[in-house]
Amino acid sequence: MKDRPAFSGPELCALEAHEVVGLLRRGEISPNDLLDASFKRCAEVEPDVNAMPIICADRARVKLSNLQPNTILAGIPIGIKDLMAVGGVRTTYGTKGLADNIPETSEPLVEVLENNGAIVIGKTNTPELGAGGNTFNEVFGSTRNPWNTSRNAGGSSGGAAASLATGEVWLSHGSDYGGSLRTPAAYCGVVGLRPSAGRAGGGGILTAWNTEGVQGPMARSVTDCALFLDAMCGFDPASPISIETPSSPFLRAAGSAPENLRIAYSPDMGGHGLVSPEVADVLVAALTVVERNGGTVEEVKLNTSTLDKTFRTLRGLGFLAQYSRMPDAVRIHLKRTILENVAHGKSLTVEDIADAQISRSIMFNNISGLLHKYDVIACPVVGLVAGPVDEEFPTTVNGQPLGDYLDWLRFSNLATVTGLPAISLPVGFTPDGMPMAIQLIGPNRGEGKLLAVARVMEQMLGLSNCPIDPVVK
Repeated sequence: MKDRPAFSGPELCALEAHEVVGLLRRGEISPNDLLDASFKRCAEVEPDVNAMPIICADRARVKLSNLQPNTILAGIPIGIKDLMAVGGVRTTYGTKGLADNIPETSEPLVEVLENNGAIVIGKTNTPELGAGGNTFNEVFGSTRNPWNTSRNAGGSSGGAAASLATGEVWLSHGSDYGGSLRTPAAYCGVVGLRPSAGRAGGGGILTAWNTEGVQGPMARSVTDCALFLDAMCGFDPASPISIETPSSPFLRAAGSAPENLRIAYSPDMGGHGLVSPEVADVLVAALTVVERNGGTVEEVKLNTSTLDKTFRTLRGLGFLAQYSRMPDAVRIHLKRTILENVAHGKSLTVEDIADAQISRSIMFNNISGLLHKYDVIACPVVGLVAGPVDEEFPTTVNGQPLGDYLDWLRFSNLATVTGLPAISLPVGFTPDGMPMAIQLIGPNRGEGKLLAVARVMEQMLGLSNCPIDPVVK
């Protein structure tokens, strides 16, 4: 692999979030120092990556002046994905019909984060309504991969991932349905955690019972991801799926090394997804390091014969609920892939929906049973390296055709359908120097254990998580 790209930004931006929190609490730096560093770095790299097209500097300064003492994040600047309302800040959802939308109030998760010491400095780019594995839209254009700006950053949390990889922020909010924070994390060399539904905020007002789409933390290290998850937690009585804050912080759990690490490895998720040799080699090399360090890795066969149909049914139902009743002024601008998903939702029968509920229950029971024997299930995050920035989605893997963009992202389906937490952990690089990650799926509401396993693997692999200057191609 070629040498890691240099980092020429402010020194503070190269530190991990938990290190910065320590400096803040000891009074060695001020939150204003962090804002200055963050805005400086945004100015340096945004022309090359287009990760955070909306900057709210004035609002951030006002929030900082009202910062409460002794909070979890102590004044760290963060990004919020442009699918979540931030009061007084332009929130476009990546669609032309809402290009000038400025909500008066913030969504509950933003309020939780700000109460826990986060300072929102801007909104990160996303594909239209979050639908897509490549981050581009007609409002702000494309987000580029910092490791090679001719490549895409993944989606739909591509802006969040790129902002972390370049050091614009230390922590960035993401969301995940079909790998929307896991894929960008893998492509940009950062960590992305899809938590249990209700762990970090619930569904929207009209989709309050939605358990497939979740909010989650993204960071440059597992420790920072755990810290950010702690700041996202909090029971919301207005959300029917909200989970109580755990008695022990996830930051502490991430530092508790599990004994006799046991990993079940499914290289293609039971034939569910296609994997290129370049990606497969990176994962095998990483798991070999785990074995050399005393961990147990065993290949397992998963029964995923109904997974694709189940996922598509649940997704179609979700799109129908969320987007079929949008105002005409917004709907007329929606891209074809969104309308196709809504149409698929309308075509579903009662039997389709019943089959999906039965199938997901069977899969949950099977995977949960496997996780009594193993700590985590390891599999690809995505089967291909990041493609060209102007390619909406790839059409083949290993010469085999893909039907649509959901086929490209199939490895995200299992955690979404079963509701189990999953993390995208950087584990190496493909021959052309692009980062790649492994996906670890943990037990039901087992984010603490999942983070602990990921942290142990991170230490074994010893990869740098320093941000980089964009490699402009």
